[in-house]
Amino acid sequence: MNAASNMIKVAVIGGEGIGPEVTAQSRRILDWFAARRGIPLILREAQYGLIPYLATGKVLPADTAEAMEEADAILWGATGGPETKEVPAAARKEGGLLSLRSKYDLYANLRPIRANPALAESAPLKARVLKGVDFVIIRELTGGIYFGEPRGIETLPDGQRRGFNTEQYTTSQVRRVARSAFELARIRRGKVCSVDKANVLETSVLWREEVIALHAEEFSDVELTHLYVDNAAMQIVREPSQFDVMVTGNIFGDILSDCAAMASGSLGMLPSASLGPVDRFGRRKALYEPVHGSAPDIAGKGIANPLGSILSVAMMLRMTLDRPEEADLLETAVDMALAAGARTADIAEPGRPRLSTREMGDAVLNALEKVAGKERENA
Repeated sequence: MNAASNMIKVAVIGGEGIGPEVTAQSRRILDWFAARRGIPLILREAQYGLIPYLATGKVLPADTAEAMEEADAILWGATGGPETKEVPAAARKEGGLLSLRSKYDLYANLRPIRANPALAESAPLKARVLKGVDFVIIRELTGGIYFGEPRGIETLPDGQRRGFNTEQYTTSQVRRVARSAFELARIRRGKVCSVDKANVLETSVLWREEVIALHAEEFSDVELTHLYVDNAAMQIVREPSQFDVMVTGNIFGDILSDCAAMASGSLGMLPSASLGPVDRFGRRKALYEPVHGSAPDIAGKGIANPLGSILSVAMMLRMTLDRPEEADLLETAVDMALAAGARTADIAEPGRPRLSTREMGDAVLNALEKVAGKERENA
């Protein structure tokens, strides 16, 4: 919110590939909460990718940058696709997600992993393995090997080419994301698992030492354990219910969260929130997006799963809009739609009807009406 108004500004940026399709359904959800629940929202749509590049020479044009700058929250779709070949690498890098994460210092990426019982038959893992799965991966998002320098590709004297990247972390980078994990664990089940590769990497030695020190200084009431990243990957598919909050570095979090998608049925089910530091007014920049990519092979077909994007709106309701009861309402509606058999292609069992992207949006909106109606009856 700004000083002149209590209206909450949300920038809605569909992006590329299936991004605009799934984000259109999230926009419908936001419109419902504004109209039916009285949430004071101002939604501003803006473009990203090939279309604005052809018109302006920038994948992230001035209008979109302005919308994001003014927004209290950003709802993001997806980036990438075959059309990116028409956009020079330099232009893509300048306006890409990595640069946005750096610009707004979105250092903490939260990815909830929850196994929905309604999807037990379509999930790749056995139902008994998925029982009780409900944990959050917190990925450090503005450091590590994705941002480290030096990096590049060079030609050696003998004619071979060599690619190189730099993995690095500082005390403050580790401690602030670890603090986010400990604080979240305090309002969940009180357990943090820190993931690293301290048996091989010096950056992971630093990571583990700083996490342990912060725990001893401020969070001794929270249970802290450690896993090497290879073991963590195995444990996620062997016994995912053991985890509450998992915190790890940029590249490990990128890989592990996709692995953990198998515990939720599909990558299309996963929401995320990328959070910046809290300012002196108590606000923090936040970008909400489904974990999946742009899926260019199905773009435009209207079959993509919008639930990752819709559940990202639930995270927005809880974290930026400070409406936890509305977030619960939306998550209950998603559960109700799935329990009633609503399925897009990626989560449908063989022989079951498959909804289009918009039909899944309809199913969630219908469930919202039913849940809200029951709420009024019980008031």
